[in-house]
Amino acid sequence: MNILILGGTRFVGRHITQAALDRGHTVTLFNRGRSNPELFPQAEKLVGDRGVDLSALRGRRWDAVIDVNGYVPRHVREAATLLADAVEQYTFISTISVYARMDVPDQNENAPLATTDTPETEEVTGETYGPLKVLCEQAAEEAMPGRTLVIRPGFVVGPHDTTDRFTSWLRRIQRGGEMLAPGDPNDPLQFIDGRDLADFTLRRVEARDTLGYNSTGPATPLTWGGLFVETRRVCNVATQFTWVSESFLDGEQLNPNDLPMVVPASAQGLMRINIDKALAAGLSFRPLAQTITDTLAWDAEKGTPKVGLSAEREAELLQAWRKWASR
Repeated sequence: MNILILGGTRFVGRHITQAALDRGHTVTLFNRGRSNPELFPQAEKLVGDRGVDLSALRGRRWDAVIDVNGYVPRHVREAATLLADAVEQYTFISTISVYARMDVPDQNENAPLATTDTPETEEVTGETYGPLKVLCEQAAEEAMPGRTLVIRPGFVVGPHDTTDRFTSWLRRIQRGGEMLAPGDPNDPLQFIDGRDLADFTLRRVEARDTLGYNSTGPATPLTWGGLFVETRRVCNVATQFTWVSESFLDGEQLNPNDLPMVVPASAQGLMRINIDKALAAGLSFRPLAQTITDTLAWDAEKGTPKVGLSAEREAELLQAWRKWASR
């Protein structure tokens, strides 16, 4: 296939581009040329800013387009409208944050979607991210009715994840010693390796699919305790996990970057999303141990610590927890 990728050189887009090339497709990248421009010399590269100038896309044809970096409805609408007569299929990488309820477990693709009172905003925040992605999905479908594939991942992890959210936990466990573990070891956890997401996306593009899929994992339920214990085993360390309650942490004025990927009990529905439809369509996962090993190897070479508790703050919290728990 001849595939156009909007974005394609950072994390999820990077994995999708690599998967497309590995599977023998002809790839054209359209982006600003600022992030990792040295990557993928075998791909055609068109330079432009989707928010300002799409002219590099005019007068061309592709079999399919994969929109990796659409966050603002106007951008998606303009791209999809311009490409409506130039491609057969439009794939939009969305998010499970499109759902209206975060506290409801086992939601499938037909669950109610988030809405916003400010659909005209182009400021992407924690509050607007999900509703804007809903509007992006709708904009693509309106421009190309019946020809839109929607992929809704949750947390995406693995090599090249510059957010450092997942990687920071692996790095901390690898360091050893007593570690603050947030919440309860049985709290649910869902995420997908970016390479597995890319493989599933390409398979659905190749199938000319025009449905929507919750695309997170793993195939069987995982917990925070399960992730921590498996990471400890893979790293061959004796890290001791001290589980600290949500009620205690709520009083410690922490920010999301201190305990990345941890969601409150009121939002744990987002860690229990129904993926049956994607599994039936071929979504598969590499072993968790491989994701852990590969992520740590990449982190040792190219990773940049960005989030997570400092050693000093973690020690302070553990000391305060012991006092709080012994009251």
